[in-house]
Amino acid sequence: MRLLLISLLFSIAIYAQSPAVEAARQWRKANEPAIMDEFSTLLAIPNVATDRANIRRNADLLRKMIENRGLTSRLLEVPDANPVVYAEWKNPSAKLTVVFYAHYDGQPVTPADWKGGTPFTPILRTGIVDNGAKDLPLTGHATFDPEWRLYARAASDDKAPIQMMLTALDALKAKGIAPTVNLKLVFEGEEEAGSTNLARIIEAHKDVLKSDVWLICDGPVDQSRQRQIVFGARGNQIVDFTVYGPRRELHSGHYGNWAPNPAMSMARLLASMKDDNGRILVEGFYEDLMPLSAADKKALAEMPVNDDELKKELWLAGVDGGGRTLSELLTEPSLNIRGIQSAHVGAGAANVIPSTATVSIDIRLVKGISKDQAVARLKRHIEKQGFFVSEKEPDEAMRKTHLKVAWMQVRRSGYDAVRTPMDLPIAQTVIRNIENAFGKVVKRPNTGGSVPLFMIEQILRAPTIQIPTVNHDNNQHSFNENLRIANLWEGIETMAVLLTMN
Repeated sequence: MRLLLISLLFSIAIYAQSPAVEAARQWRKANEPAIMDEFSTLLAIPNVATDRANIRRNADLLRKMIENRGLTSRLLEVPDANPVVYAEWKNPSAKLTVVFYAHYDGQPVTPADWKGGTPFTPILRTGIVDNGAKDLPLTGHATFDPEWRLYARAASDDKAPIQMMLTALDALKAKGIAPTVNLKLVFEGEEEAGSTNLARIIEAHKDVLKSDVWLICDGPVDQSRQRQIVFGARGNQIVDFTVYGPRRELHSGHYGNWAPNPAMSMARLLASMKDDNGRILVEGFYEDLMPLSAADKKALAEMPVNDDELKKELWLAGVDGGGRTLSELLTEPSLNIRGIQSAHVGAGAANVIPSTATVSIDIRLVKGISKDQAVARLKRHIEKQGFFVSEKEPDEAMRKTHLKVAWMQVRRSGYDAVRTPMDLPIAQTVIRNIENAFGKVVKRPNTGGSVPLFMIEQILRAPTIQIPTVNHDNNQHSFNENLRIANLWEGIETMAVLLTMN
């Protein structure tokens, strides 16, 4: 207990010595209603990447918000792509040019799944809605309880870091503290759609986007609620495939035991891909992986282990992985079923043999294995299960010729993994500044999620470091997405520190 108290007092002492943190705290405390009002206005604009009209509304509002802070802004565009909102602020004496990246688009929504409202009507609640949290008015509060939560699509993923950055600029300006870096803001409008056009935009604007480092402001803090710095991201490749039964649905009584059932065939095929501990059985799936460095292994060993608490939170009696921790498993590739569809269930179910069964899979990649390698290995595995794998929708002749047919569709939005060495000078600069302000933080070799870092590294030759800020239990990519208010306040302070790095 005495050691814990000493550690806490030491952290508070460090914290109080940071002018940037103090400026952020004072500004936030004096302006909480205004910050929440501006953020709620941004969240109220629908932001699904395919909704081009509303994406443009988001971009226009972001430009206005940026220019209200005295920065110049413009849109970086290429044909048939959502715009990147770009801004910059130059410091003639700066030694570093830093890009702060976030994305303003969000995942698609199913409004009926959201409790007590719609995805683009921000709702303030006293806590977690599934735990009985009560609704609160958005306005009329002099201050906001740190444990309250704001519910809306993109509240966490990923409009929150944008609000944090711009509020940090307000706070520094109010205290007469100028950013110490050449600042560039890059806000993407297609990340949740796979960043399909980001490489083209970067290629077309390479001179504008030159920098010493990209700070990727996306994703959650550690499950322990401690700040963390992440030095890589898994790549991602989505693969959909369909298997076939009869040309049309058949009566299950008249044709059962005779007509092949594609749902059953799909179940067997998927079961062949993993063992009971979640180990992937696709041949060669774990080959060629880049080993973790000594610094990576040290960081993993020092990370807090929250697995037992997470199991309780998620109502899990057991987990995959054969006893290894979540943090360890996130440094390996994964194969996940995103969803399965075959005929109908519930009130719409009928006594039929389905005609098709379709599955969508995401493969998370780590350094050393490319998306093309992973897809090739998955295809070979499907073939070894007796399927003829087609890259186009099978016609009558193909289905009559082959006993088992799988139509495999590889999404073009995939990208490979990256991992920035923790001992790079710029990495050490980021670590030092964050820890000088807040004390020891969690350092993670790579995040479990995927962000489009590969194209940044490949085209611009710039290292990328992730600075997560939002709560781990934010329901990102799902309904009832939310942001814990404490994370918003803490994120403003984090951004203030990064803007004044030395």
